[in-house]
Amino acid sequence: MKILLKGGRVIDPAQNLDGQMDLLLENGKIAAIAEAVGSVPEDTRLLDLKGMILLPGLVDMHTHLREPGYEYKETIRSGSDAAAVGGFTSIACMPNTLPVNDNRTVTEYILKRAKECDTVHVYPVAAVSRNSEGKILAEFGDLKEAGAIAFSDDGKPVMNSILMRRALEYASSLDRIIISHCEDLNLSAGGLMNEGKISTELGLPGIPTLAEDVMVARDLLLAEFSGAALHIAHVSSAGAVRMIRDAKKRGVRVTAETTPHYFTLTDEAVTNFNTNTKVSPPLRSREDLQAVREGLRDGTLDAIVTDHAPHALTDKEVEFEYAANGISGLETALALSLTLVDDGLLTLSELVRKMSVNPAKILNIPKGTLRPGADADITVLNPGKTWVVDPSNWRSQGKNTPFFGWTLKGKVIMTLVQGRIVYQED
Repeated sequence: MKILLKGGRVIDPAQNLDGQMDLLLENGKIAAIAEAVGSVPEDTRLLDLKGMILLPGLVDMHTHLREPGYEYKETIRSGSDAAAVGGFTSIACMPNTLPVNDNRTVTEYILKRAKECDTVHVYPVAAVSRNSEGKILAEFGDLKEAGAIAFSDDGKPVMNSILMRRALEYASSLDRIIISHCEDLNLSAGGLMNEGKISTELGLPGIPTLAEDVMVARDLLLAEFSGAALHIAHVSSAGAVRMIRDAKKRGVRVTAETTPHYFTLTDEAVTNFNTNTKVSPPLRSREDLQAVREGLRDGTLDAIVTDHAPHALTDKEVEFEYAANGISGLETALALSLTLVDDGLLTLSELVRKMSVNPAKILNIPKGTLRPGADADITVLNPGKTWVVDPSNWRSQGKNTPFFGWTLKGKVIMTLVQGRIVYQED
């Protein structure tokens, strides 16, 4: 099908474009982009998008799809549908499934199921170590051949330093990255929330920022020593931001991400023991939040991801101590991130770079642009539409969100993947 998207504001940082333009889509590709596309074939479908904003499809490089093994939390289909609603056309799914994605059979299964769903692009992230136990390296070469886009034991840190060094070196030889969950389990042991004034008032064991900072420092040193590419996941602390900034100045091959909840919420949100505020790493202090926002502003933090971690009600509707960590974030991430634009911290083009261009570049996938010849992966945003967060209407099976009832501004009204409309608002 040929589609002409007419009259929208097109923002593509990869081409330094920002203006009212037409996009012609043909055979799943961007066929033409111009201020006014001239003659088009008679069988072309015309969509008038005046007042809307057209973006290169968003890329979430940190998603948990749960399948195989935890389909009661999320499936590849429900997670892909949620991604489309949120404007994400490509997602990289973490390996903490059951069985763990530490072998080609699981990687191939994920790709097969994603192809059957035929919604968004799904890129499997394979485990660093067998069963993510941090003892023996997984077979990186075999996993890459099967389709793994990166390696991570996310949800569990690689505590063994020599194993992490070997992982960085091995991945680098295959032109793949290690995505590091930075947490010293000895320092975080028994903790339930950020260590500080609020944890003391609530009587909950705390997790110090030091637990994150120590491992960030170690992994930066290992990356610097080996010359390998390192990506640091879900940065939440001021110390981590500072060290990543310094490492980049020294030329270390490091990139880093954060999530909307780390620049939107602080540990004060835990005050009423809402288990939907329980995440790993935990929500931090106001000072940490400001450091994360500054890291986004100055480019220290390259990407904004969802860390979409869906859970069943039985995982969250329990005492805080026993609740699972995680927030279901695919359907709120863009709107929450748009607050950075409203606050003057980022331009809209800079935000798109962090949610599309940079993640695609870090993962080395051919996404994140509306350049002619590229896949027609497009997010259509209504920038002025306000809406209320109500997870009962979500496509994701995970309804666990601390943003229930929030009024947000900016809504995805259409998502196209390879020229197909995979989501359109009713």
